[in-house]
Amino acid sequence: MTASSPSTPAPRRARVRAPELIGKGGWLNTGGKELTLADFRGRILILDFWTFCCINCLHVLDELRELEQRHSDTTVIVGVHSPKFVHEAEHQAVVDAVERYQVHHPVLDDPELATWKQYAVRAWPTLVVIDPEGYVVAQHAGEGHAHAIERLVGELEAEHEAKGTLRRGHGPYVEPEPVATDLRFPGKVIALPGSGNLLVSDTTRDQLVELAPDGESVLRRIDGDFNEPQGLALLPDGRIVVADTVNHQLKSYDPATGGITVLAGTGKQWWQGEPTSGAALDVSLSSPWDVAWWRGEVWIAMAGVHQLWAYDPESGTVRVAAGTTNEGLVDGPAAEAWFAQPSGLAATEDRLWVADSENSALRWVDTEDVVHTAAGTGLFDFGHRDGDAGQALLQHPLGVTALPDGSVAVSDTYNHALRRYEPVGGQVTTLATDLREPSDAVLVGEDIVVVESARHRLTRLRLPDEAVRVEAVAHRTQRAATEVAPGKLRLEVVFQAPTGQKLDTRYGPSTRLLVSATPPELLADGEGTGTDLARELTLNPELGEGVLHVSAMAASCDDDPANEYPACHVHQQDWGVPLRLVAGGESRLALVLAGLDG
Repeated sequence: MTASSPSTPAPRRARVRAPELIGKGGWLNTGGKELTLADFRGRILILDFWTFCCINCLHVLDELRELEQRHSDTTVIVGVHSPKFVHEAEHQAVVDAVERYQVHHPVLDDPELATWKQYAVRAWPTLVVIDPEGYVVAQHAGEGHAHAIERLVGELEAEHEAKGTLRRGHGPYVEPEPVATDLRFPGKVIALPGSGNLLVSDTTRDQLVELAPDGESVLRRIDGDFNEPQGLALLPDGRIVVADTVNHQLKSYDPATGGITVLAGTGKQWWQGEPTSGAALDVSLSSPWDVAWWRGEVWIAMAGVHQLWAYDPESGTVRVAAGTTNEGLVDGPAAEAWFAQPSGLAATEDRLWVADSENSALRWVDTEDVVHTAAGTGLFDFGHRDGDAGQALLQHPLGVTALPDGSVAVSDTYNHALRRYEPVGGQVTTLATDLREPSDAVLVGEDIVVVESARHRLTRLRLPDEAVRVEAVAHRTQRAATEVAPGKLRLEVVFQAPTGQKLDTRYGPSTRLLVSATPPELLADGEGTGTDLARELTLNPELGEGVLHVSAMAASCDDDPANEYPACHVHQQDWGVPLRLVAGGESRLALVLAGLDG
């Protein structure tokens, strides 16, 4: 089943019994109570399969907040935490993430992906809707589905109210006890010129905090209507640019006056098809995570769309500087390069260093606008391995800091380590371990001050002359490879327009499908972009395994002929599907964008 045509009526809802909710890590936000599927009988249940490294998952958390509030007496959202990285399988890390991202519903910690497998989930994020009688009625992958799910919730409320199978009341969420600390999951730090004070983005408390040079004494707290601020960069005129991440904006903070001004962004998240350049206040951004002053512009790690953007304060404009919005690791000219959630930046005269977190990679852009990879191999391989950069491994780094000798320090977040890359000789070493989710660092004299995000503090280290010895480890994401037959493979992206909507074909095809592979030789035929959501692929029988990259988009609009200006919505998702080629494997691969695979 692929995209429905504009004239196709809304399909009758399938009734598939929902599997049990199983997670070795247990339940969070329930006051210690263990829950089963039976506890939700009579309620509409939305399962949100997420992992805390994933920016798209964080977007969906924000998308669902209003629905969660409006339907709190009939609907329960349960986050099923399904880890990609080894660190994300640690229970305390999940506990931290639930507080860090202000998750106000029950969360099942599923470190072994047991429930993920039972529900045949293939992508982060995925939403599954279960009706009050315990049947799965819809599945949605990616972002942009909140409007469709809310419409479905309304239909289910009416249907089950009439049947007498709807149970209203308070959900099982129990708010954890707050913890008092000066900082709470701080993100980024810079040193203020002159005073030697340190400015920190206190992310979970939606503030900036100025600390004395000791890194501990709080001098002032700055409220600027921030929403989980992250990156900070000093402008030549003394103002500081703030990446106001969840507000999807850049703001400036003037330490001399305390004034805060919006520089870029509309306050709404950017979607495919919207402008990518122009007057900065008229162009939407998507989760700017870090900023750096380089070559007369503020460069932006635009984590939400896997790109680098640039803001020009002279002209008041923004533009895409590198990346295609496709998620992966591809070097080359900036306009053709692929990133995966760039989250840290550091500028030198001839290079812009990039912590490319989902690729577990250190990348850089040269003055000719060409993207290079210093260390890291892609979306699925990570670990802690020193030595030659070609085989060195990181695990979801969020920060990078240029050092005076030309090397860079990498805040290797999920390895709880500070690493160093030396361009001369191409070696990766470890500077420090036993840090807790380091997310940034700043050089202060001969010391380096590290943001230990999950310890809610700054830690001052003397830069060592010698590397720390670390036993090398390498990992691949726990997602099991899909076994497919070599040769012909039919790829189908399932999309059913939400009730009351139809595919938007007013200006041509309303769907798009992009397919590629790592290594590229995996695909003998079928690579490239098209408008049909189904495609015949040919897999190279000489390769035993690889990753299929699929990016799908569909636009739907309200189906009301009387409405001259119907509301339209974009549904999109990127999948990286590990494949293993085996005789007798599947010859069809279905990826659900919205609906159920029939």
